[in-house]
Amino acid sequence: MHVVHTLAELREQLQPYRHPAVVPTMGNLHDGHISLVERAKPLGDVTVATIFVNRLQFAPNEDFDSYPRTLEADCDRLAAAGCDVVFAPKESELYAQPQTFKVHPPAALADILEGHFRPGFFTGVCTVVMKLLACTQARTAVFGKKDYQQLMVIRQMVQQFAMPVDIVGVETRRTAEGLAMSSRNGYLSESQREKALLLSATLRNIVSALRGGSTDVATLEAGAMNALQSAGWQPDYVAVCRQSDLQTPQTGDTLVVLAAARVGTTRLIDNMEV
Repeated sequence: MHVVHTLAELREQLQPYRHPAVVPTMGNLHDGHISLVERAKPLGDVTVATIFVNRLQFAPNEDFDSYPRTLEADCDRLAAAGCDVVFAPKESELYAQPQTFKVHPPAALADILEGHFRPGFFTGVCTVVMKLLACTQARTAVFGKKDYQQLMVIRQMVQQFAMPVDIVGVETRRTAEGLAMSSRNGYLSESQREKALLLSATLRNIVSALRGGSTDVATLEAGAMNALQSAGWQPDYVAVCRQSDLQTPQTGDTLVVLAAARVGTTRLIDNMEV
């Protein structure tokens, strides 16, 4: 496996290949990330993982400076998974000039849910993903469904810009207890980690109710918010949405349930398709 830090080195490594399959990450890798690499391997003639903590998607009060940077351990895991190339640029390499050109996704999709509570987040995500796809000349890019809204935003960006990239979504990897794997799980204390299981349990209860024929979405959402608050969480949202565009569902729509909440100071997100 080759680890490169500059665009020149990346282009040299990828020059022989025609169909890179790329997994963009911010590092601090866990088994969920590795499952994306495993999914990417048969989809291209070279497998590339990018590791870059993207300042553009962090608000001033968020954890950019403290976000774990574990490059050596990440590279060991990627090598074991059969990754071919790791692109881990410094900020001065990827943003050699101030990134004044940015990709602004439509408000109807990007200013709801995560975008409502993290203004500008998806502009930062879209800008760095477009840049990384261009740098790697990706023909396939693999993302996890845990970041459901992000996956949808990226799919629509690629479609509207007619980018020659297939976007592949991979099911959320969970612990044996059901907790969605996330880099931010490392912030949880042992007691908080046990408490964090309530988030996935809450989603499962809503999914079960919907599959059982319940149509009172507002009551399900409110009940879930109250349950989380009663257990000491600070929920941002629990929402039942239409899978196709994350808008308010109508009768017969295929649904997804999404949630974001803080346990202690750690903000977790999760979702489940119905």
